[in-house]
Amino acid sequence: MKIHIIGGGNLGVAIAKGLSKFSQGNQITITRRNTSSILYLEELGVTVSADNKHVIQYADIIILTIKPYQVDTVLAEILPVISNKVIASAVSGLSIENLQNKIGAGNSAIRIMPNIASQFGASATCIAFHEKDKEKAQNVVALFQDLGTAPIIDEKLMDAATVLAASGTAFALRYIRASMQAGIEIGFDWQTALAISAQTVKGAAEMIMEEQIHPEQLIDRVTTPQGCTIAGLNEMEMHGFSSSLIRGIKTSLKQIKG
Repeated sequence: MKIHIIGGGNLGVAIAKGLSKFSQGNQITITRRNTSSILYLEELGVTVSADNKHVIQYADIIILTIKPYQVDTVLAEILPVISNKVIASAVSGLSIENLQNKIGAGNSAIRIMPNIASQFGASATCIAFHEKDKEKAQNVVALFQDLGTAPIIDEKLMDAATVLAASGTAFALRYIRASMQAGIEIGFDWQTALAISAQTVKGAAEMIMEEQIHPEQLIDRVTTPQGCTIAGLNEMEMHGFSSSLIRGIKTSLKQIKG
C-alpha cells in the first residue's frame, strides 16, 4: 500500500520507522514543514517532503499525526487534491464524526491511537471507526498489527486509550527509572541497573502476552512464603504503589476530558 503520513514529529516518525522495518511492500511518504531533522528516514526507503500534497493523490491511507490546531489548515490544503481516501487520524480529541464532517462523504474517517513504540513493532494501537467504514478500516487494522497490537474499540473509549496506551508508555518508563534508582542504591552502576530493570519489564510483558493470564497468576510463581518478593510487594502497596498508579491514570483522563 501507499502510506502518506502528515506530521513528522515523534509519533509520525515512529510510525514511518516501524512501517519501514516491520510492514513489507509499502511505499511510505512523510511530510514536515522543516524536513532537515528527518531526512535520515530516506535511508530507510521513506520519501520525505515539505509538501503535504506530495504524491498524496496516489495514497491508499493518509495518516494524520498533527496537532489539533493544525487540522483545519492541513485539510484545507489536501482536500482539493484527494477523493475516496481513508484518513486515519491520531489527532487527540478529534472525533470520527467531526473529522468526517470536515473531509466530506467521499472520504472515510478512521480514528487511531498508536504510541512511539511503533518504531520497534511494539505499539498498542487502539482503532475506532463507524460501521459503514468497517471494510476500509481493515487495511488500517492490518497495517498497525504489523507494528504491535491493534485492538478495535468503541470510540467512546478513545480518550481512555490515549491514557492507557500512549501516556502509559511514560508511566512504564517511570517505573523502570525508579527500579534503576533502587538498583543503584543496592550496589549496581546505573547502566547495569537500567539493563536489568528494562529487561525484567520486557520479560514480564512477554509472559503476559504469551500466556494471556491474569498478572497475579504470574506473580504467584515468583513469590514464596516469607520470601523477599512478597515482603517487597507488601511494602510497596503500603506506600500506595497500585493506588497511585490508578489515580495517575484517572487524573490523566480527566485532563483530556477537560
